[in-house]
Parts: sequence; C-alpha cells; structure tokens
Amino acid sequence: MKISIDDFGTGYSSLAYLRRFPIDTLKIDIAFIREVTSNPQDAAITRTIVELAHSLSLREVAEGVETQAQLASLKGAGFDQIQGYLFSRPLPMEPMERLLLERLERL
Repeated sequence: MKISIDDFGTGYSSLAYLRRFPIDTLKIDIAFIREVTSNPQDAAITRTIVELAHSLSLREVAEGVETQAQLASLKGAGFDQIQGYLFSRPLPMEPMERLLLERLERL
C-alpha cells in the first residue's frame, strides 16, 4: 500500500504529516500549478516542494497541468509525475485501459 498527501500545500496538509505518517507521495495542489509560469512565488514553492520531497525520498505529482508551458516548467523543476487535462480528462475504466494500451503500442 502507498500513501499520498493530496492537495499538498493547502488546507490540512501540514508538514508535520511528513514525520508522523509513512508518506510515499506528495500531490501538489493545482493552486500552485495553475500560475507556475506567471507567478514567481508559485514557481518557487513548487521547486521547493520538489527539493523537499526528493530529500525525504518521496515522489511528487503535479496536479492540474493544462498547458505545454506548465509542463515545461514542471519538468525543469524535476517533477516525478504530472497529471492533468493536458494528457487526458478523467476517464472510466474501459476507455482508460484503451488509452494506456494505445500508448504502450507506440513505445
């Protein structure tokens, strides 16, 4: 079993959870991703979260990636995983399986 903190950086996602629970992944809240290319503070926060996660041997996921510019910025920051409408809208199981199989066939 893997444990993720969703919406990391907002609400109830306290840094203390990183010590208290066996966390595997931090999912960075879309609030930071949305303006990562236009807001220097959001860019700095996302880079810092990546550095923090990597120093604690955690993975991180950027939520809500919608543009190629966001993707490029997040790749440059060293994100492990990226999700969002840029790749696909949420799908039911069968269409998701087809999508994954089609992408595997291209490799």
